[in-house]
Amino acid sequence: MSNKSNILFISYDGMTDPLGQSQVLPYLAGLAALGYNITLLSCEKKERWQNKEVIQSICTKHHINWQPIMYTRKPPILSTIKDVKRLKKEAAALHKKISFDIVHCRSYISCLVGQWMKQKYRIPFIFDMRGFWADERVDGGLWKLNNPLYKKVYNYFKTKEKQFLGEADAIVSLTYAAKNEIESWSIPTVPISVIPCCVDMQLFNPEQLKQSQLEALRRKADLPQDKLIIGYVGSLGTWYLLTEMLSFFKFWLQQHPDTIFFFVSNEPKELIHEEARKLHIDIEKIRIITGNRAEMPYYISLMDFGLFFIKNAYSKKASSPVKQGELMAMGVPVICNAGVGDSDFIINKYSSGELVHSFDEKGYTDVMNRLKTEMNHPAEIRKGCIDYFDLGKGVEQYATIYQSLLKSH
Repeated sequence: MSNKSNILFISYDGMTDPLGQSQVLPYLAGLAALGYNITLLSCEKKERWQNKEVIQSICTKHHINWQPIMYTRKPPILSTIKDVKRLKKEAAALHKKISFDIVHCRSYISCLVGQWMKQKYRIPFIFDMRGFWADERVDGGLWKLNNPLYKKVYNYFKTKEKQFLGEADAIVSLTYAAKNEIESWSIPTVPISVIPCCVDMQLFNPEQLKQSQLEALRRKADLPQDKLIIGYVGSLGTWYLLTEMLSFFKFWLQQHPDTIFFFVSNEPKELIHEEARKLHIDIEKIRIITGNRAEMPYYISLMDFGLFFIKNAYSKKASSPVKQGELMAMGVPVICNAGVGDSDFIINKYSSGELVHSFDEKGYTDVMNRLKTEMNHPAEIRKGCIDYFDLGKGVEQYATIYQSLLKSH
């Protein structure tokens, strides 16, 4: 298919962030391969800017026109207002040169620009929600509603959320749970598409692993071959319940003393060690390593189980944990807590792990008992991932949205 439609994709997350590399660039590469002219406008953080060559080479390889601006960190709120102004100015300048057919907005800050572009230039925009952003800020403790300023900002974005939903030409949600929630609000909207956090099944493919590299990374991580490995992948900020995950591990060790808890994370080691010591867990039972994107499939394949517990807050109805799909892609069963996004549905449908219903001895015992009897084979877990999280399917869904907008405008 060849079509020379011009798409402006706006992301307030940087491409030099891990999320940009896993949850933006792979989709855009797929869409560019289908013939769309993609211009990518993103806000990059100074501390990650040394990775810019890596991102530029990916964009060049896939014919993505990357236009980064620098993210402003301080002061709170005012810095975001400044960034939105700069994004609008940059988007308008690019539109004069390129003449965009669609503006694809990733999350709420980007949507402020997309809504403005529609009003000013009559370009259709996509509200790619990525979660209930304003509620996430409150649930994560970043915006305290007893502070009048944050209360005002929260109310502003809840009003904007309704406008985005009402004015967007297409809406994308990560989960069916969030879609159902929005539909209960009785706001007239276009139909909502559900596209979860997809996985590049070629990168996350057990058959592509080189044995020599696998053994080298096993040694680097200091993982003995005769131990059971429970693994955690990603950052530990805001949402992830480190104390509860470690208390589950402590309980697990009573039945399986020869187990290592393996963290692949950029978090400071001391953060994890300190929490482990509080729970009287021997830190010799813990391994922590940082890994780049190319190493992730290897590190995940060294795990017998993946574990993550997420704060079960209202906004998490809209959450699609990237790590769930990546673990499933490598055939690794997932142990996670119930009630987050569509995770329960996915685990039950594909027998791809177990759900913890309470962070206590009873909840942990129930899971341990079920693990012995109900776990699916790794190849079946991977098949479930292909069915639900395959990046190729996600790209096709976005292309379908693009085509319907191009036809109707």
